[in-house]
Amino acid sequence: MPAKFRDGLGENFVATKGLDNCLFVYPMEEWQALEQKFKSLPFTKADARAFVRFFFSGATECELDKQGRILLPANLREYAKLDKDVVVIGVSSRVEIWSKDQWEQYNNQTEVSYEAVAEKLVDFDLSL
Repeated sequence: MPAKFRDGLGENFVATKGLDNCLFVYPMEEWQALEQKFKSLPFTKADARAFVRFFFSGATECELDKQGRILLPANLREYAKLDKDVVVIGVSSRVEIWSKDQWEQYNNQTEVSYEAVAEKLVDFDLSL
C-alpha cells in the first residue's frame, strides 16, 4: 500500500469487491457508515439484496504488515485479476486496487467519455 494512503486507512480497514472489477478499500469508520446506509436499503427489492450480497460477500478486514503490504484473500485477488502489477488510486473516501491491465483497459474505454459524463453529472464550473 503506498505510504500516502496508509495513515488514512488506519491499522485495520476493509477490502471488498468493487465495481468495474477492482477492489474497494475503506477505513473502518467509512466502512461502518456504508454498512448503516446499506441497512436502510429495502430488502424486499431483488436488486438491493443482490448488491448487498455482492458487496459484503467479499468484505475482509485487513491490516498492513511492517513493510506496508496487505494480504488479500484469493477470492478478492481472483475477482480483480490481481497477478503481478497493480495500480492503487485514491478515490475520495476509499482506495481502489486495480490490476494494471484492467486499469489501462478501463482508462482507454472511458477517457473519451469523461467530458460527456462530467457534463451530465457536474453542475458547477471545474475550470476555476
